[in-house]
Amino acid sequence: MAPSPTGFLHIGNVRTALFNWLFARHHGGEFKLRIENTDTSREVVAATEQIQESLRWLGLEWDGDVTFQLDRMADCAALARQLVEEGKAYEDEGATRFRMPDEGVTAWDDAVRGRVEFPNEKLEDLVLVRSDGRPTYNFASPMEDVWDGITHVIRGEDHISNTPKQINLIRAVGAEPPRYAHVSHVLGADGKSLSKRHGSVTVDDFRHQGYYAPALVNFLALLGWSYDDKTTIMSRDELVGRFDLERVVPSPATFDYQKLDWLNGVYLRALSRDDYAEELVRYLRETGHDWDEELVRRSVPIVQEKIERFGQYPDFAGFLFRDVHPEPVLLGGREAVVEAARDALAEVEPFRAEPIEAALRGLAEKLELSPRKAFEPIRVAVTGSKVSPGLFESLELLGKDETLRRLTAAVAVA
Repeated sequence: MAPSPTGFLHIGNVRTALFNWLFARHHGGEFKLRIENTDTSREVVAATEQIQESLRWLGLEWDGDVTFQLDRMADCAALARQLVEEGKAYEDEGATRFRMPDEGVTAWDDAVRGRVEFPNEKLEDLVLVRSDGRPTYNFASPMEDVWDGITHVIRGEDHISNTPKQINLIRAVGAEPPRYAHVSHVLGADGKSLSKRHGSVTVDDFRHQGYYAPALVNFLALLGWSYDDKTTIMSRDELVGRFDLERVVPSPATFDYQKLDWLNGVYLRALSRDDYAEELVRYLRETGHDWDEELVRRSVPIVQEKIERFGQYPDFAGFLFRDVHPEPVLLGGREAVVEAARDALAEVEPFRAEPIEAALRGLAEKLELSPRKAFEPIRVAVTGSKVSPGLFESLELLGKDETLRRLTAAVAVA
């Protein structure tokens, strides 16, 4: 993978990185990470570390050290001089240019797209080294492929036009080009390139929204590749065992946020209570929620089946950790029900979900209300919302004192 350090890692580039990683792991090869920093004017220093952190979070570990293209400046300069001496390149206003062939075609067998031919008459002589001494991407990248022994290059289809130039350069130094595989772009539902107008687009975005890394990896693997026409849920090991380029399609992949939410929910519900709690606590800590970890862990049984990603937890269960101020309109003039509930719950011991439920159902019967109509104003008073986790379990987690205080406050405000 060879990202440019000009910003946070786009999810489309991550999908391509994942294909590289899966292919390398499937075949017992090595997955290399190279930072393409030849265009230093655009480099964002923080982005280099962010790229690595994003891949680590997804579990896409690379082999060996991260390399930086500009570290090979001296090698590129020496090779450019050699190509000039051999008549394969020439000096042009302080820069060095490579002589591209004028006739025939440059062709390759693309692992995704099949045979690709490019007319040489359309290839302009390529700048190898700029006048300031920096090598261009189209010089440094293929030369590093040669020096690093790269066998397969899996990259986006926007690089197809670069490939004939790079093949001619590689052959000019007496080496064999790697096998190229150009994968399609990832599009939004409107058929346009995935961007912020569609939703989250960087790994940081998805992480901040509370997606679970293994679920995101599973989802990304299915953007342009499939094992068969019915299998969706696959573990990392299953993906490694099943992935190959033959089933990668050249047509664009559509990023379906609803499908990702569904898949993420499947993964979260499959976690053990302890593992779910660990992931949830870690997420809340990373997103600046300094909440009682013990209470967070105790809340897992009432949220795990209800939310699709950890980012929904603060809105769904945040009432456990902060005071609520229910809108009087939500109570809808049912303060008498709230007051009666307070009196009934004051008698409940122990203050657990089952006796709480018995007391409130008894109250509903006494008031000649359906459970739904009786419980809604109570839910609003203690959670601030008509939508919350299970009412009885929520009251148990809040505790008797806090529950009675909130019920009293709701009646007072009204």
